[in-house]
Amino acid sequence: MITIKSSSIIVPSEPTPSRILWLSESDQMMQCNHEPLIFMYKPNNNNDDSILPFSYETMKTSLSRALVHYYPLAGRLRWAQGDRFELDCNAKGAILLEAYSESEMDDLGDFAPTEAIHDLVPKVDYTTPIEEWPLLLVQVTRFRCGGICVGIAISHTVVDGSSVASFISSWAKLARGVNLRPEEIPFEDRTLLQSRQPLTPPRFDHIEFSKPPLLIGSLDTKAEQKKKTSVALLKVTRAQVDGLRKKAKISNDETNMVKPIPYTQYEAIASHIWRCACKARAGDDRQPTRVRIVVDIRNRLKPPLPRGYFGNAIFPTVTSTHLYGELLSKPLSYAAGVIKEASDRMTDEYIRSALDFVTSQEKASSLRINVVIQGNAEASFPGNPNLVIASWIKLPFHVADFGWGKPLYGGPGMLTVEGKSFIMSSAANDGSLIIALCLQTQCMDSFKKFFYEDMI
Repeated sequence: MITIKSSSIIVPSEPTPSRILWLSESDQMMQCNHEPLIFMYKPNNNNDDSILPFSYETMKTSLSRALVHYYPLAGRLRWAQGDRFELDCNAKGAILLEAYSESEMDDLGDFAPTEAIHDLVPKVDYTTPIEEWPLLLVQVTRFRCGGICVGIAISHTVVDGSSVASFISSWAKLARGVNLRPEEIPFEDRTLLQSRQPLTPPRFDHIEFSKPPLLIGSLDTKAEQKKKTSVALLKVTRAQVDGLRKKAKISNDETNMVKPIPYTQYEAIASHIWRCACKARAGDDRQPTRVRIVVDIRNRLKPPLPRGYFGNAIFPTVTSTHLYGELLSKPLSYAAGVIKEASDRMTDEYIRSALDFVTSQEKASSLRINVVIQGNAEASFPGNPNLVIASWIKLPFHVADFGWGKPLYGGPGMLTVEGKSFIMSSAANDGSLIIALCLQTQCMDSFKKFFYEDMI
């Protein structure tokens, strides 16, 4: 049982630019609902002098200061031409809730984004006009044991994971009484991602915007969307990660490749997840499947985007479609190579072509990923027989220190999209990873079994 003790509208502590901010095609493609995150902090039972006492007032004043630099988060979305969005930087403010829980933090187990975790994230009333939606909502919950959760709901139309991580890091610094350095100030101009004018026809076949394959014998995804889902957090040690990378590389040798490919952590883990999902779903060997990946394009563009670019600088890519039997009969390197190929496709030229493609579409909403308006999914279902595997490995969520030390856990506060997973660095900072995963309940136990057994 969580009790909301107070609710505050937090505006920037100093005057901020009042203007309409143009949103890029990458912004337009993101769902217009809010991304839920939680950060869990253990109670200071050891009276550690380096741990600052919790102060709700400090959270309020530091958030107000952070919004001076991150002033778009204090604004509101509004409709622009057609079904595009633009950002009205009107300083209407963010929402900060003070909450208390009678529960012990240990009651939440490993912090997997279950129903109990959902209550730690503030809710948005999507029945109201979009011009009234706060872009940032925060709920600070204190547990009976003294533990703290900072639950965040932040508009995905306005920011991506890298931008969220930058904002959280800056806010945490200000809460600790540390001023931001000049190089930590966000870069707000998104016109760097404008399509070139005059608009040129796309130069590639952008399969990332095509519909994913259906289950054999199905005409749509309605039946799959209705099936019960479960969520889980899977822990992978550094030794297991290294083992999977080695396994992929060795299998390259066995296929007589001239030069074995040293796959990244993400490529090795994602390909393993894909193969295990095929096994757990136990479909026909002829079942087609693909994986959607989201790629950070900041350093893929020429020239790269400025350091501190604040906004969505991500683009979706998808693997080519393959059959269950094909993926499972071949070594791990085969699936890893397919995922690597999808990622490597995202060059400067390809990204510029994708920007042109999105700009050329009459309706931006037709391309939005997992669009949620008033609680109803309007985009194509990305789950069974397909997957979405996102990488948060490089996002420093596990070091967000508001003065109470580093979090025990930082990750998604909700995961309801079947087939979607996040690969994250562990808070232990020892090279281990955590995978947050949502699958149909009927497949979850089998997936876990294959996931660990097939590492050996």
